Amino acid sequence: MAKRAAALELAVLGLLHGAPMHGYELRKRVTALFGWGRVLSYGSLYPLLKQMLRDGLIVEDTSDVEAVRSVSGAHNASTRVARAGRRGKIVYKLTAAGKDRFAELVSSSGPSAWDDDNFGVRFAFFGATATEIRLRILEGRRNRLEERLEGMRMSLSRSAGNDSYTSELQRHELESVEREVHWLTQLIDNERAHRSPVTRPNTGPTANAIREETLTHRGDAPAPTATNPE
Repeated sequence: MAKRAAALELAVLGLLHGAPMHGYELRKRVTALFGWGRVLSYGSLYPLLKQMLRDGLIVEDTSDVEAVRSVSGAHNASTRVARAGRRGKIVYKLTAAGKDRFAELVSSSGPSAWDDDNFGVRFAFFGATATEIRLRILEGRRNRLEERLEGMRMSLSRSAGNDSYTSELQRHELESVEREVHWLTQLIDNERAHRSPVTRPNTGPTANAIREETLTHRGDAPAPTATNPE
């Protein structure tokens, strides 16, 4: 839970460092950072925002809300409040203390920076991270996954006679980690050569292409693909 809270704090500070946002947009952007399979609830976000307000890391801009509350006197008070709730959006902005806190967080490079809960968020803000810190995090992440790979390979070899579906799931997880290790190695090489990551098109590779790349990486020959006659 503590790791999740730390990642959430970094995500909020990092996003607000880019631009002020209201709560709904902030929640949507944070959810995208964590991955759509881990939807962020308002019950997680708003307590953190309140704590950040108390700590002076962010401030609220309520100018839109106040403007809506100043509607014509022809409306009664309840109508004004309803319209404020419907139209007014509190915008959160980073303070100088918030910027300092964000700089502190992106400068840290301990083991928590490359664990499963935090790595994706840390990577999202690599643009604001020094090169040596980026390298330390990437290498730490790769080392951790290589250790994981060793255990996964041993587990797969021991379960050779088990249910075929269980073995296939283990093989799929193994290949996923192998691909990430390969990706991390490319990023590390780029960092050392002072190159930016290669921009990829939005359309990803086909399943067959990924499978062939993985088999090649493992030293196996991909099975021939049948073709339909014209």
